[in-house]
Amino acid sequence: MSSAARVLFLSLLLLLAVSPVASAAERWSLAPSGGGRPSFYGEGPAGTVLEDTVSVTNPSGAPVTVRLHGTGVTFEDGTVRVPARTRADVPFTVAVPTADRAVEIVARDTDGGERRVRVQLRVTVPELSALTVERVRVNGDRIAYELVNRGTTPIAPRLAVQADGVFGRVLDRAPRTLPVALPPGSRTELTEPWPDRPALDAVDVRLTVTAAGGVSDTAVASARFVPWGAVTGVAGVMAAAGAFFVVRHRRRRRTAFGGEPAGTGQPPQKEAELTGAGT
Repeated sequence: MSSAARVLFLSLLLLLAVSPVASAAERWSLAPSGGGRPSFYGEGPAGTVLEDTVSVTNPSGAPVTVRLHGTGVTFEDGTVRVPARTRADVPFTVAVPTADRAVEIVARDTDGGERRVRVQLRVTVPELSALTVERVRVNGDRIAYELVNRGTTPIAPRLAVQADGVFGRVLDRAPRTLPVALPPGSRTELTEPWPDRPALDAVDVRLTVTAAGGVSDTAVASARFVPWGAVTGVAGVMAAAGAFFVVRHRRRRRTAFGGEPAGTGQPPQKEAELTGAGT
């Protein structure tokens, strides 16, 4: 056999060895229906059922049977037989989870060949603005409170403060934007300075919080202001004066009945007894 014949023979053997592998690799494919999409994408509120179609394409000269499955994915027909040079479009449904998630549709043929395509799911949350002001309390010369964002959107709150005492309003601050941004679901503790609070009064403190979108909430707390230092001093003077008058009153009573004031150190005099006998 000539050298040229040997080279041709070896080339034919190589082609025969490689051709079945290439044919198997290109036997069938899996992709989103419609073309142009490398993967699936869907969004909606949690629990929403989305519908789409996946295509199994068989360009080979022999039929192929594949089984389809995917986490959370329901197929109209989970087992598909695709004839030669044919495409099968398989409808499926998938529910949007409670959080963003990616799943896969997996197709496997009877020879163990496998194809995958990605399904990206995104949860959309309806915009809701809700805010509450809670745990209002007066601590010394500060008003403490908590703001809670109970909605699904960030909030820039505005605060107004009023306080009414026994004889009228003692604090009135117009609404102003607070230097905080409240993300959804957050709880933030803040304080409001009140350096000129009353020294003696009973007040009701009212905090009103507002935000864009008509959000508003109000909370009230009561407080009593008493100058305990002055009260303690007056009470001490009154107690001392009371003790002085009690001691003085007791001494006067003893003197009136012929006794000596307590604390003189001399024993009482004994009177002579009359027996009636003569001398």
